[in-house]
Amino acid sequence: MEKIRCTWCAGSELYQKYHDYEWGTPQYDDRVLFEFLVLEGAQAGLSWITILKKRPGYRQAFDNFDFNKVAKYTDEDVEQLLVNSEIVRNRLKIRSAITNAQCFLQVRAEFGSFSEYLWGFTNGQVIQNNWQRENDIPATSDLSDRLSEDLRKRGFKFVGSTIMYAYLQAVGVINDHVVDCFRYKILCPKES
Repeated sequence: MEKIRCTWCAGSELYQKYHDYEWGTPQYDDRVLFEFLVLEGAQAGLSWITILKKRPGYRQAFDNFDFNKVAKYTDEDVEQLLVNSEIVRNRLKIRSAITNAQCFLQVRAEFGSFSEYLWGFTNGQVIQNNWQRENDIPATSDLSDRLSEDLRKRGFKFVGSTIMYAYLQAVGVINDHVVDCFRYKILCPKES
């Protein structure tokens, strides 16, 4: 019997794997949270499948998303990244990854971890939506607005509300799997 999935991942094995094992799964590891911050920023104006295909290249180009290393990248590193065809070669997006790594370290210094900071917006709780259809899922929310505003005040780049909503979905702060999707049932807390 075939699993029922959110329809956005149809037609691509890579997309299905991402949907089935990652999207919407609560993440608490700062390296993973930084990875998605970089990837979601890189995705701006592009399709997510484009970024998923380039993900291995991003991992190699950005030292497996070691934010300590990325925060120290120089202009020379930027120039090398701009000729790397394995990533999106956009100067603003590359520079934003470096800036965001530096800001990420400041958040970690203040809160102990980026995870503590991020999950503090929901008191550690997953926002459990109950969408019947994918067309009902919004592009932004009050939460993504607040997160975006706070990140911008802290100096982060490419963190608009729409990007942050996608980020919150990706790292499982928001569960936006539709109710018929098999992942919704896995990620949704059981009724008591």
